[in-house]
Amino acid sequence: MKRDEQHKIVLSLREHVNAMSEKDKDLFAVLLKRDRDDEDLDTFALQQLKRLHEHYARKRPKNELEAQWKRLTSH
Repeated sequence: MKRDEQHKIVLSLREHVNAMSEKDKDLFAVLLKRDRDDEDLDTFALQQLKRLHEHYARKRPKNELEAQWKRLTSH
């Protein structure tokens, strides 16, 4: 994985810090510090970053978002 892809994942996860468990917050804090220091992550840290991203920043299908929007605005 390239450095810029790693940075994009970290940026997307920053929005989900409040939803993380304490253990995941601590891990993300370490990964965030390494990203700020412009360090390349080793394979284990990269796996952990991907796991966090899959768990917290998953993408939703467009039709699911549209259904939620209709539900909120149909009052």
